[in-house]
Amino acid sequence: MSLSVKEKNQIRLVFLGAAGVGKTSLIHRFLQDTFEAKHKRTVEELHSTEYETTDGDQVKIEILDTTGSYEFPAMRKLSMRSGEAFALVYSVDDPDSFEIVRRLREEILDVKEDKCPPMVVVGNKKDNVETQKVFWDDVMTTVELEWNCRLVETSAKENLNVTEVFRELLREINLPCRLSPALRKRRETIPNAQNCKPPMNKTNSCSIC
Repeated sequence: MSLSVKEKNQIRLVFLGAAGVGKTSLIHRFLQDTFEAKHKRTVEELHSTEYETTDGDQVKIEILDTTGSYEFPAMRKLSMRSGEAFALVYSVDDPDSFEIVRRLREEILDVKEDKCPPMVVVGNKKDNVETQKVFWDDVMTTVELEWNCRLVETSAKENLNVTEVFRELLREINLPCRLSPALRKRRETIPNAQNCKPPMNKTNSCSIC
């Protein structure tokens, strides 16, 4: 566990992306194992749960669900400043949503002063379409080779790789890679507030050692 997390026993994960890509659906699927097909606009919601590490330590996890529907630059920058790790979500059937992820990543680097905090890029709605191979190849090349970040394809609807997104985020901040099954019964949500892999060793790595 990193020293900063150990000292405060609290981390914040921030979900960013365009409107309608499924940020809220991924969070609700993870926390509550529910899925709402109808899209509802989110301004900002903060969720809270606890994580039990393999060492038995308790860490509070805040999951910040940000808006993709409204343009609040000051709020977005504040969200970026407060986050320890970021999930950048796009829809696999919408190339434009990946361009928004590209811009959000640049903004995070600017806000964090190029310190390159942990990021996981999430291609949601895998259930909708078969990903265009050219689009997928372009995304994979950009995310894994240029940005040196993790790329996970998900479906909140079918509960595909949803937990893996959160595992990857925790791995990126060097927390042990296990979610306690007993902990899932104790999850709570506070609305409107709030196999491990070694880090890649490349230039501009998004991993924190």
